[in-house]
Amino acid sequence: MSANIIDGKAFALGLRERIAAQVANFVAAAGRKPGLAVVLVGEDPASAVYVRSKGKATVAAGMASFEHRLPADVAQDELLALVDTLNADPAVDGILVQLPLPGHLDELAVTTRIDPDKDVDGFHPVNAGRLATGLEGFVPCTPLGCVMLLKDQLGDLTGLDAVVIGRSNIVGKPMAQLLLKESCTVTIAHSRTRDLSSVVKRADIVVAAVGRAEMVKGEWIKPGATVIDVGINRTATGLVGDVDFAGAASVAGAITPVPGGVGPMTIAVLLRNTLVSAGRREGVAIDEVAL
Repeated sequence: MSANIIDGKAFALGLRERIAAQVANFVAAAGRKPGLAVVLVGEDPASAVYVRSKGKATVAAGMASFEHRLPADVAQDELLALVDTLNADPAVDGILVQLPLPGHLDELAVTTRIDPDKDVDGFHPVNAGRLATGLEGFVPCTPLGCVMLLKDQLGDLTGLDAVVIGRSNIVGKPMAQLLLKESCTVTIAHSRTRDLSSVVKRADIVVAAVGRAEMVKGEWIKPGATVIDVGINRTATGLVGDVDFAGAASVAGAITPVPGGVGPMTIAVLLRNTLVSAGRREGVAIDEVAL
């Protein structure tokens, strides 16, 4: 048996094309472009590359990109003042402060300063609460992208047994909430779960988001299961996920590769959230189902 390789790159490209089409409709109705503001503090190389790629994707989708670069030693008050300015700016529909921040800055204070209705990253506690209680809000981009890939692969997820390995606020917890919303039976597992291999073995859907290179072994996977690997780990042999790809691919029904699986979905969903925010703020109908 050989697993179907889930092409996140191709799916993300299609999503970005659908977004661009609706952006054109929004511009015609609202008389302006949806705007995404990205704040980068310091010169972290990985963050700088990521911010650049977000900016390019934003412009390619027909949106306005506002980039704010601050020195690594910026004062907390100065950063919060910038967030306040962006909250008040009618041209800005989405605000993203690139994490991690330098150690002297309070990430939670910065994240919670963002207007929840412009929080296109979905990290604000208000949006976490909205997701947990079934209210409309913004969901973190990576888990929402994972659900899109799962539904594209499997169709209706109702009743499937899902295991999420990892309990972060950015991926693990929102992923579990989204799968519950799709009527899956959900287990959140983590590094301290007893007999983790047995827990994973019963799952129809496995989402690995622990940040440990190839921790999930092929023999842990139920034959025919769908495996979503969120991990990106740099090793001596290159980039690998949290799942032993070769081992899992020999038993799974479908699996995301690393790179080229979940990664491209994150920026595409960020653009989606920005467009949705713009539509809500301007009272312009956005076909969220098509996205």
